[in-house]
Amino acid sequence: MSFWTDPTIEPKRAYRWIMNIGGIPQWLLKKAGKPAYTISKTTHKYINHSFHYPGKVEWQPISVTLADPVAPDASATMQDILAASGYHVPENADDISTVSKAASINALGRVVIAQVGPDADVVEEWELVNAWISDAKFGSLDYDSDEMTDVEIEITYDYAKLTVSGVAVPIG
Repeated sequence: MSFWTDPTIEPKRAYRWIMNIGGIPQWLLKKAGKPAYTISKTTHKYINHSFHYPGKVEWQPISVTLADPVAPDASATMQDILAASGYHVPENADDISTVSKAASINALGRVVIAQVGPDADVVEEWELVNAWISDAKFGSLDYDSDEMTDVEIEITYDYAKLTVSGVAVPIG
């Protein structure tokens, strides 16, 4: 029986989600991708045949779009995260600090994407392990538009953990 004919089955909805990321207020988040992975393949050729074998798993970065209000300023928040990651502008010749993975992970904090059900219960939760911001775009300006300004970020992570209705889904 399909969900549209069975009133006891509730599909997950794209608009029912919350995300915790780097101290950014949840109401600033407009759009977020869910984790995805790719498995590489290697091909073995033998005479007139090709045999395909799975290779390495690579988790793909996710994109997140934030509204950029005057206060709290999302652009300033991104700059604060960049500074906490170890980046400093080259104004002081004695400052030789650089961005590190550990500092970038700590600057962003724990990143969790949760889908909620109709009763606001968490039905699916993804935790991005060792997440850090790998790309930030601060929108564009246009005299012909009255749209809000957005900040788009890309988050890279080592792997993702899935929890469904409070139960961790093991991988391996």
